[in-house]
Amino acid sequence: MSIVFRRSISTLIPPKVASPSVSIGAAKDASRMARVVDFYGKLPRGPAPEVKATGLIGRYQAKYFGKETSAAPLAHLIGVLIAIGYAQNYYFHLRHHKNNAH
Repeated sequence: MSIVFRRSISTLIPPKVASPSVSIGAAKDASRMARVVDFYGKLPRGPAPEVKATGLIGRYQAKYFGKETSAAPLAHLIGVLIAIGYAQNYYFHLRHHKNNAH
């Protein structure tokens, strides 16, 4: 038999589960499993409590992107862009004409 054939057959044969060296039901595994069961027993059950939004961005997201969405953020974005554009035009206009105020 070739080595490739032997390797492919070895994946089909299950390992020895009942060997004395493995000792599946040993006391160390039982104590470890008891710790795992104890850990999962202490975890809270049921749905997680709803987290309150904190900070300016968190409250804004909770208000407009939470359970009831709205188109207000789009209007806010347009308003902010208009304000920034107006401020830029005003600043650059005054800077350009500030020496011609005689």
